[in-house]
Amino acid sequence: MSSATSAALPSRWWQFYQLTKPKVVQLIVFCAVIGMALAIPGLPHGAEWGTLVAATVGIWLVAGAAAAFNCLIEQHIDAKMKRTAWRPTARGELSRNQTLAFSGLLCALGSALLYVLVNPLTMWLTFATFVGYAIIYTVVLKPLTPQNIVIGGASGAMPPVLGWAAMRGDLGPEPWLMCLIIFLWTPPHFWALALYRSEDYRKAGLPMLPVTHGNEFTRLQIFLYTWVLFAATLLPFLSGMSGWIYLAAAVVLGLKFCHHAWLLWREYSEALARKTFMFSILHLSLLFGALLLDHYVSPWIG
Repeated sequence: MSSATSAALPSRWWQFYQLTKPKVVQLIVFCAVIGMALAIPGLPHGAEWGTLVAATVGIWLVAGAAAAFNCLIEQHIDAKMKRTAWRPTARGELSRNQTLAFSGLLCALGSALLYVLVNPLTMWLTFATFVGYAIIYTVVLKPLTPQNIVIGGASGAMPPVLGWAAMRGDLGPEPWLMCLIIFLWTPPHFWALALYRSEDYRKAGLPMLPVTHGNEFTRLQIFLYTWVLFAATLLPFLSGMSGWIYLAAAVVLGLKFCHHAWLLWREYSEALARKTFMFSILHLSLLFGALLLDHYVSPWIG
């Protein structure tokens, strides 16, 4: 193998890795792991550790496959947008056949892992999530309606449900409460990004809310959604799923998110839209982290 070829290998592997949208998938897997942890009392033990690891890897593989398929479908759109023009598919560094094969391989490996080492319910739910994001959202909803992120957000909200199903083999109300929180979190999170990337979406011909309904209307929707989200984040405590530790975190984080949205609604600036978008990621991460902390600490202090 020539030195030139050896030097090119890490770059090609890195290109494939970037197709999986690592930062997005990290948050997906994190929420799925929280769902796994909350599905069982106390720390995992014995065979539960094996199930948890297999489920985490399987969900990561299928989520990465969905992200790669998204890059394939949106190759020409990505090339027109500054935020995504660097992607290997947009730059033509990976062919459509390579990307399709990579996505199919990840999906097949992840699905097989979930079916054999976890349970069929988790496999089918995860595959349905793949179809929801890669096909229904990417192919159908995104280019057709400004409500794409609202409707399509259902698939992105599923990770806690997948995690819960992996450890329990069934579904109760608790994972659906976590799913509801992510579902309501997605629009203000994504619309904050869309505000300062609206010109990109306009050039790409995508009917995102700031493009179709304007900046001011989008800011109002973000503000209203943060309050609906705030109310939803109280449900785990009100239903007895979590305790006072989670409630304190939910109130502080929720009011902070609402405050960001209020400032953005009152007077727009790109810097504030970026700040709101970045805080939304922190909000969800800390909120689910608080759910996990409460799960383990509350029994000791309650």
